[in-house]
Amino acid sequence: MSVNSIVACSKNNAIGRENQIPWYLPADLKYFKKITTGHIIIMGRKTYESIGRALPKRINIVISRNKDFKVEDGVLLFSSFLDAVDYALKLTEREIFVIGGGEVYRQALSVSHKIYYTEVDTEITDATVFFPELVDSEWKLLSEEKYEKDENNPFDYNFKVFIRTNPVTVLSDFNT
Repeated sequence: MSVNSIVACSKNNAIGRENQIPWYLPADLKYFKKITTGHIIIMGRKTYESIGRALPKRINIVISRNKDFKVEDGVLLFSSFLDAVDYALKLTEREIFVIGGGEVYRQALSVSHKIYYTEVDTEITDATVFFPELVDSEWKLLSEEKYEKDENNPFDYNFKVFIRTNPVTVLSDFNT
């Protein structure tokens, strides 16, 4: 089992604007569903609120420091990223996918083995949330599939998969 991140970014690493994804790319939504269905997803409170519901056929974990924040039945709530990952690792043999937002991604990069990275061929100049820059020495491009815009997808896009060059093997590596 591993911890992975899955993200869609613009050319300038934008992932959000005013708590929403700043584009509509059906091919990426389909890809996200294919990759994450049947697994565990971890997200921050704002990501959960922007989705508006638990995603079906996945174990949904939300992180919020707000003790009064409520989630729907069946969604697990934790106050820290580390607690959420620790629980998920003990829960099942399924893969764990971090799905956002910006702060959760920053924390996840230290423990992610893979990054499923959709590069959207646009720049979002008024973005409010960004994905962290990847350090070239820490990540190697494993695969890439390029697609051109079409009648349903208004931007060119690439599905990239990066793998950590020096994998973290256990959560305790994150704590040191």
